[in-house]
Amino acid sequence: MNNKTLILASNNTHKLIEVRAILGSSYKVVKQSDYKIKPIPETGLSFEENAIIKATGVFEATGLTTIADDSGLVVDALSGQPGVFSARYSGEHANDSSNNAKLLKNMARLNKKERAARFECVIALIDKEQNNQVFTFKGFWKGVILRNPKGSNGFGYDPLFFDPVIGKSSAELSDKEKNKVSHRAVALAALKKHIKRKYLQETLLLL
Repeated sequence: MNNKTLILASNNTHKLIEVRAILGSSYKVVKQSDYKIKPIPETGLSFEENAIIKATGVFEATGLTTIADDSGLVVDALSGQPGVFSARYSGEHANDSSNNAKLLKNMARLNKKERAARFECVIALIDKEQNNQVFTFKGFWKGVILRNPKGSNGFGYDPLFFDPVIGKSSAELSDKEKNKVSHRAVALAALKKHIKRKYLQETLLLL
């Protein structure tokens, strides 16, 4: 299982860095652009649908074991927004700054209880060594949305997402701290457990 190669169906540098850090040195994670694959439209209505769509597109193009992440911020008081539109919440040319500004504007009149939010992540795996089956792994990170940004680390909505258990915003956490508790860390931990169990079963069959 050493240095198992996984193609990440994404060109998002921040996600690639997090995935590599969380999975560790036993996995060689490469991005889809290394195989000259163009971005795959996210047409799904849920994180799970989008993750599967992206993983399927890259797997069909390469035939290699692929993982895809789809994740975002969910605010129940906003009927689940930004949700699957987290990256483009403020429009076609959205960036972190404009997305955060829109979120703060839409939540301006909400009280403390109504500011509850969660990050959600779904990892889809298509494994060529398991008859091209699709597996999904989910992770959640609960918190609240601040009225003003705090911290300078991370990306996306990190400066606005506050974890009351830790007592810091996501953007105030070091990479090491974040990669222990984040929604992506939880989903990837489940993925790692699945892969290790698969290889253990194969080893036992050979004994």
